[in-house]
Amino acid sequence: MSSNNNRINVPQAKQAMEQFKMQAASEVGVNLQNGYNGNLTSREAGSIGGQMVKKMSTVRRANFTRADRTAIGHEIKVRYIAAITI
Repeated sequence: MSSNNNRINVPQAKQAMEQFKMQAASEVGVNLQNGYNGNLTSREAGSIGGQMVKKMSTVRRANFTRADRTAIGHEIKVRYIAAITI
């Protein structure tokens, strides 16, 4: 038996999610309307969902070289990965 996990658990969040979806659609250039959007292509719908996921879980990466604190004249390559989940 399959279960549907696509339901919003907090009813008050429905309006916020609709606004978030409309904002993501405008950012990727898709004309989204309130209500049924059966005229969208799979590519357009996927780009909206992709933009939403991209905004919800942002990963930042930074690479740089710094001086080694224990050996004079040596350098260390440093790589930071930080995930920000909203």
